[in-house]
Parts: sequence; C-alpha cells; structure tokens
Amino acid sequence: MSAAVSRRVTVVTAVHGPSARFLPDAYASLCAQRLPAGWEWEWVVQEDGTTDRVRPYVPDDARVSFRQGRPGGPGVARTIALSRARGAYVKVLDADDRLTPGALARDLAVLEERPDVGWTTSRVLDLLPDGTTAGFPGDPDDGPLERGTVLDHWKRNDLRLPVHPATLCVRRELLLALGGWMALPASEDTGLLLALDAVSRGWFSAQAGLLYRKWDGQVTGQAAHVDPAERTARTAVAEARARALGGLGWTCPPTAPAPPASA
Repeated sequence: MSAAVSRRVTVVTAVHGPSARFLPDAYASLCAQRLPAGWEWEWVVQEDGTTDRVRPYVPDDARVSFRQGRPGGPGVARTIALSRARGAYVKVLDADDRLTPGALARDLAVLEERPDVGWTTSRVLDLLPDGTTAGFPGDPDDGPLERGTVLDHWKRNDLRLPVHPATLCVRRELLLALGGWMALPASEDTGLLLALDAVSRGWFSAQAGLLYRKWDGQVTGQAAHVDPAERTARTAVAEARARALGGLGWTCPPTAPAPPASA
C-alpha cells in the first residue's frame, strides 16, 4: 500500500467451477470503480472447492488474492475469505455479477459520513443472457432503513426481501461480530441481512449498484434451492436468529445509556 493510500475496502467473492468464466467481467467492473482520494480496493476470491477450473480465470493483479478450500457453499467460502480481509468495509461481489460505475464510492460515502449506519445496499438490475438489463418495481426510497424494517417486509411479502443481499457493503467489525454468513446450504446472505437488520440501521441507494446476471447455471436457479422442506428450515432458522438478536438489545453502534434522572 502506497504512502498516499490509508484506507481500504475489501471485495469478497465466492466462486465455484461453473461460475469461474464470469470472473473477468466482475474484475473489469471492479477496475472501473473510482474511489475517493486515499482509498483502494482489494479483491479476495475464494473457491468453494479445490478444482483446477477457477484459477485460470483469476487475474494477475497484486490487489487480488485467491485461495481454495473444501466445498461448503458460498457462505462458507465468503466467511473463510474474511481471514484475508484487511479493509474497514467488506463489499460482496458474486462471481457472476458486475458492479455498476460508482457503486463502491457511493457505499463508502454513506458509511464514512453516517456512523449510525452499519451496512448499505442498492438497486439491482437483472443482466439478461442477451446483454440487456431489466429492473423491477418495489424498491424502498433512497435513504436509511430502520432496524427491523427488512424482517418486517420479508414476513409480510412471502419471504421476499425489500433489498438485495448481493449488493451488501458492511462494516467489517460488525460482519465479524455476527459470525459472517450463516451456515446454510442457501439463503446464507438472506440470513446475514436479517441479522444486520436486527442490530443496525442500514441504507438503500436508489441508484443501481449491481448487474445481477441471469444464467442457467446460477445456484438460485437449481431445483434444490426451492425444495420446500429445506426452504422452510432455512427461513425458520434465519428468522429465529434475527429475532433472538433483536431481543438481546445489542445494537451497532451501541445505544447510548440514558442520562441519570435528576435528584
């Protein structure tokens, strides 16, 4: 790190063999980011497995680190990647997605200027196979997301989140305090988002921050992802964790104690 650079944001990517071919697009979108003066990014790429299919797609760049590990799903890959995260903030970038111009700078602006906000999300555009994009209605307003609003919306809308966890940028200390991503075969990012919502105020940017690639091999498109029994179990434990956290009264940043009553 040069003397002129004092701050860093860590971008974490979990990747497996089928999605490895999209890494160059993700990297290009990262290289196109323009950060505030004194900031830099690092890209921590973790393969969910130990195949020979991913490494050829990892760019030769000193800002990029690549490791492999026994398969356990994207949540396990991202969480173990945190051992190499040196940034004050951690940004999620799935291997098959792309950041939009300015996405990182917008995340940093909120988190640097708003100490009461623990995490940010942004609008998503679907990136279709023909290269076109498509948005969808129902996004919240640009601005803060008060604690509990994500869980409330999720419960009232057939387990559909109001914001997309693939756009998450979060304070590293808060992410570590919550144990990283949930140990679930899927919806591990939903579980993390609900936990963050339980203890910390969030933020939503109405400006699109992510191109979410739609393709045949994506994990969320597989039959196992919508297995009713597994889905019921995943959602039950994610909700229970969020409610347990909310009931503890712990917040980030900590709520200031009330002043003593006057005598």
